Amino acid sequence: MVYVPILKGRAGEFHALEHASVSVRERIRPVMEIVPAERVRDLLETFCDHAMHHVPDNMILTVDCGSLPHIRVLQGDIGSPIARVSESLGLRDRLMRPVFRCLDNDELLGEVADAAADHGHGACLRISIAADAAEVVPGERQMRELLAAVRLDPGEIDLLVDAGPVLTSRTREQMRVGAFEALKSLSLWPWRSLCLASGAFPADLTGFARGAATCVVREDARLWLDVVEKWRGPQLDFGDFGVTNPRMPPESYGTPHPNMRYTTETDWQVFVYRKASTGNDAFFDLSEALVNSPYWPEAGAATSWGDESLQDCARRRRAKAGGATQWRAWATSHHMAVVATRLAAEQRP
Repeated sequence: MVYVPILKGRAGEFHALEHASVSVRERIRPVMEIVPAERVRDLLETFCDHAMHHVPDNMILTVDCGSLPHIRVLQGDIGSPIARVSESLGLRDRLMRPVFRCLDNDELLGEVADAAADHGHGACLRISIAADAAEVVPGERQMRELLAAVRLDPGEIDLLVDAGPVLTSRTREQMRVGAFEALKSLSLWPWRSLCLASGAFPADLTGFARGAATCVVREDARLWLDVVEKWRGPQLDFGDFGVTNPRMPPESYGTPHPNMRYTTETDWQVFVYRKASTGNDAFFDLSEALVNSPYWPEAGAATSWGDESLQDCARRRRAKAGGATQWRAWATSHHMAVVATRLAAEQRP
């Protein structure tokens, strides 16, 4: 069973991948979503530079450009974002699988086909069954047309069924039957892999208590367990959105309060502390509270690179307490280690 973390393609997430242990790397198939920005060319080059410097050798990135406009990246260029990323990652000796969707036009599907051929690791078909953005599950004819357009057989494609935001138990209950039926229909094709993904982390930390931990239930893990309980089809991999909301974030301004989104077996314990006049030094206090809390794992700092960094903060071994990028990296590092380890040991996320 493989863990499929769907990560926002920013520095923090890349740092988490860079520092993942060998055992975690062997158990994950990461999907990187490129987050939109005004200057698309610079955005793509930054993304590819992060991949070159921080993605471990031989790790294949599944790259999703679906939130970017399908436009020429440079004046006179024929390539849209997926073509440019494919070329740039190839020049940097980094491997990728392109993501495509049922509603992609012929030109984009052609670029996906070219990227898959250039990198030699197939592609990923992402189908949304989310309540707020559901697509019609393609029938046999449409699926054959899709496969012909990307010039791939099902056995060369990872199927990612995306259930989107599952923030409440009510939403989870509503999604359970739909997810099962979609998977049942789609599993008739012999895909290379089959994954059900959803996300349960809130869009932001507005309203969270300051100076204490707030529990957020991992409804995404519960949805997957609900489906697996009755599933009798091919191996179903688990996917989630790490410690972020499934939807693309709005452009942010300013700096966040010191915070940590800390994954446990059933939930996240979200610590938010107020900013102090000394900048982010409150994160030292936050880390100390976390390390001394019941949520600190038995393995402690050995759990992940993120936990080691948090313990260093708790013991004031760092000169600075970091910022949003570091906090997201440490939280993602811990989350991937917890989920990958639980899936391997207990067959549950």
